[in-house]
Amino acid sequence: MQRYLTPFVKSIPPSGIRKFFDLVSGSKDIISLGVGEPDFVTPWRFRDAAVNGLEQGRTTYTHNAGLPELREEIASYLHNRFDVTYEPSNEVLVTVGGSEAIDLALRALVSPGDEVLVPEPSYVSYSPITAIGGGVPVGIETFAKDQFKLRPESLRAAITPRSKVLILSYPSNPTGAVMTREDWEPIAKLVEEHDLIVISDEIYAELSYGVKHVSFASMPGMRDRTILVSGFSKAFAMTGWRMGYACGHPDIIGAMLKIHQYTVMCAPVMGQLAAIEALRNGMEEMERMIESYNQRRRLVVKGFRDIGLDIHEPQGAFYAFPSIAKTGLSSDEFAQRLLAEGKVAAVPGHVFGKGGEGFLRCSYATSVANLTEALERIGNFVATLQAAGRV
Repeated sequence: MQRYLTPFVKSIPPSGIRKFFDLVSGSKDIISLGVGEPDFVTPWRFRDAAVNGLEQGRTTYTHNAGLPELREEIASYLHNRFDVTYEPSNEVLVTVGGSEAIDLALRALVSPGDEVLVPEPSYVSYSPITAIGGGVPVGIETFAKDQFKLRPESLRAAITPRSKVLILSYPSNPTGAVMTREDWEPIAKLVEEHDLIVISDEIYAELSYGVKHVSFASMPGMRDRTILVSGFSKAFAMTGWRMGYACGHPDIIGAMLKIHQYTVMCAPVMGQLAAIEALRNGMEEMERMIESYNQRRRLVVKGFRDIGLDIHEPQGAFYAFPSIAKTGLSSDEFAQRLLAEGKVAAVPGHVFGKGGEGFLRCSYATSVANLTEALERIGNFVATLQAAGRV
């Protein structure tokens, strides 16, 4: 049946993250640091809101853009937490996860041949989604010496007359990097100077440690140039609910809504009810989970440094991105051997694009016991490499 598939779709590689997840699925002796998913169950009060909705017969379609009360809660939340204001009626769109929001934004904005700038290492979906829509992804390498922040000189060097969209993702998956207001200022100037539109993926906004998240949309002049994408998967432990949203200028949100109408109609009503409860009454549960991630973050950073692997301190998300360059192994070989010999699954850095080779992404969204055991196994594996003269 391969002959029926388009050459383009056949050429798209499978997700490097899912590859390692599939390898460990069902294996009881392997500790997985691979998939970026909270190990917390969705708080009961969120689940209860969905159950109550079912009991009351709330099982119909909603407005294509989402329940009005959810859009109002999203707008209030973004205003109170991140100092950016949106009109719920026409500037907020509820989507099936943040991933749909990114896809909709790119399809609404990108014509064949348009260039989409992607700071890398980055989430694995940005470039493939761009290419599927006919755009040309352009990776911009970021570096550990800069804490993987996007530098204005690197952005300027990547811009061409065909550049149209800049995708930003801070706090970053996979590096844990964050951007401060001072970091954003020169980036915003370049965005305005070159008339770019920004898709700002802020799904990890709440998972910021020791620094306050600064939304790119809150920078002077950037609100109408920015599509703010976020959701409930990470901070609210609602991955399986697939609840996301996009906020921005009504012209762009309206265009995204047209595509959304013809593809998924609306996000599931039960998930929307749970999301309303999360925003109204879920901040205490969210902050408890974030504090736990912060404790694990410190454990993991210290653990890798004790092993002897270089690692910058991640200030956001729930990933560590240690360098394995001194082992002499490629990131893929290191990850494959760590899985086979050390029984720990992590994602090789090269799958995240430019600058990812020589690194390993390790999610610390798992228990302290698992992290402690994983660090011991990784330490033993690196020790075997040292004994063999590889380190």
